[in-house]
Amino acid sequence: MAEPFRGEFYQKVDTKARVSIPAAFRRILDSDDTPTPDFPRTRMVMIYGGKARHFVECYTKAGADRLARQVQQLPPGTKERLKAERNLITLSVTVDIDDDGRIVLPPKVREKMGLTTEDLLASEAAFAGTLDRFQLWKRPTYEAEVVAADDDDDDDLPGGADILSLLKNTDPGA
Repeated sequence: MAEPFRGEFYQKVDTKARVSIPAAFRRILDSDDTPTPDFPRTRMVMIYGGKARHFVECYTKAGADRLARQVQQLPPGTKERLKAERNLITLSVTVDIDDDGRIVLPPKVREKMGLTTEDLLASEAAFAGTLDRFQLWKRPTYEAEVVAADDDDDDDLPGGADILSLLKNTDPGA
């Protein structure tokens, strides 16, 4: 991956369930999926597995291939491998990004996000960068999650420490 997915963006979802991928995210997706005669458009993989999640994880094609290789490293037939295969491989869909930088949200993706047919008349999607992937949420759900997470963040920090204190110095050049 050329660079990480960073930031948060809000995009309208139209009545045909189309949404524009933010330009910054499109550049990363484009750089990680070289066009071929069989696949001339940039693709991305949307993972909608996981019961507790109310969002979809989105990967570049190459990122999804790396994830699949990680799943293959789990011992065959184990509970962990079966769960990973089901939630990360089976419950996923590969979509093409059209020439205008849009995707059509598949029905299972809309269901996972909580977007109903009625929502498509006036809805927005939240795109949240998380380094090697990004999350796609229904905007009100995302905003509520951010508020709840902000309330919990300070509880984990001893004595009012700065959030950067959670990071270990792993860069030998620093």
